Amino acid sequence: MERSVLGRICDVARRECGIMGRNKMYLFCMVVFPIVVIVFFTSLMSNGQPTDMPVGVVDLDNTSTTRELVRRLDAFQSTEVVARYASVSDARRAIQRNEIYAFLYIPKGTTAGLLSMRQPKISFYYSSASYTAGALLFRDLKTICTLGSASVGASLLSAKGLTEAQVMSFLQPVVVDLHTVNNPMINYSVYLNTMLIPGCLMLFIFLMTAYSLGTELKFNSAKEWLAASGDNISVAIVGKMLPQTLVYLAIMYVYMFYVFGVLHFPHPGGTGYIILLGLLTVLASQGFGIFVFGLVPSLRMSMSICCLWAVLSYSLSGTAFPLSAMDAELKAIALLFPLRHYYMIYQLNIFNGYPISYSWFYVGAMLLFAALPLLVAGRIKKNVVEYQYLP
Repeated sequence: MERSVLGRICDVARRECGIMGRNKMYLFCMVVFPIVVIVFFTSLMSNGQPTDMPVGVVDLDNTSTTRELVRRLDAFQSTEVVARYASVSDARRAIQRNEIYAFLYIPKGTTAGLLSMRQPKISFYYSSASYTAGALLFRDLKTICTLGSASVGASLLSAKGLTEAQVMSFLQPVVVDLHTVNNPMINYSVYLNTMLIPGCLMLFIFLMTAYSLGTELKFNSAKEWLAASGDNISVAIVGKMLPQTLVYLAIMYVYMFYVFGVLHFPHPGGTGYIILLGLLTVLASQGFGIFVFGLVPSLRMSMSICCLWAVLSYSLSGTAFPLSAMDAELKAIALLFPLRHYYMIYQLNIFNGYPISYSWFYVGAMLLFAALPLLVAGRIKKNVVEYQYLP
């Protein structure tokens, strides 16, 4: 009796489960390594942002005023004064040896210049070899330099008989009321782990999708795989991907539950968009992996292309550098990376809570990635029947 399409899919899926059970590569790349990535990155940024980064001080004035400045600098959350140096040259060499990220230089006569209103110069130097450390320390050092002049100015104005309100209106005529939307704690884990971890998970899906198809050709089992599907390549692909899809969905939703439910990352968009994004991500990643293998039916080459595409997607997703500031050619190329569309759906619907109508283009793009195997199904079948594997 002829098996139904559903029965054939189940036959291929059972066969794939047996392959996954015998080959430990699936266990490690589909379960173990993704969990390690999730735990590693969330633990690495558990404090939200870097704290107590080492800073040096060159204080040639060494008065009570300058020592108070240094104490205030050390009190900042991101900064820890770990060393004092006798000269700028010594502090510069300490930065070059990666002992400190920045240093504050207070020349001799700074306090006297402040008290006599001669505008003495206080310098600070920081390394941008580590972008995050440099940006945070620049903010702290600039703030402490401003506070130093303000404190002396406040004392002089108070001595002249001005009230506290008058002093503040003179020192700070415009008050900045800052509101960081959806992430008031400026938690770097929220900004980075919502892109880094999904990017790694998509990399694993790319690689294992190409690997599972490529090993069928390499070990001469492709015809057996096609026969189990009743010589229907669509049934063969669906049945082969089904067990992997279920595992990937489980891992993706574990990640999302952990960051949004346990770590309480902001998600005003709600659970529905989270579930939708997880499903779109897995299907789009698998579709892309199948498409690459269909174009390049070689285990080694298809996995190499998938790896390259996943790595490049970090630069073109728009998180590290805004896509709007890139050249038009790069903007167009960025549309070819699933991570870009993942990030935009997350940013619009989950992080900011906008309705799905705002991200219809990106949802459609993810669906197109999921549908890419339709373009290469015939080519895959031809390679299954005719291709001779060359090591």
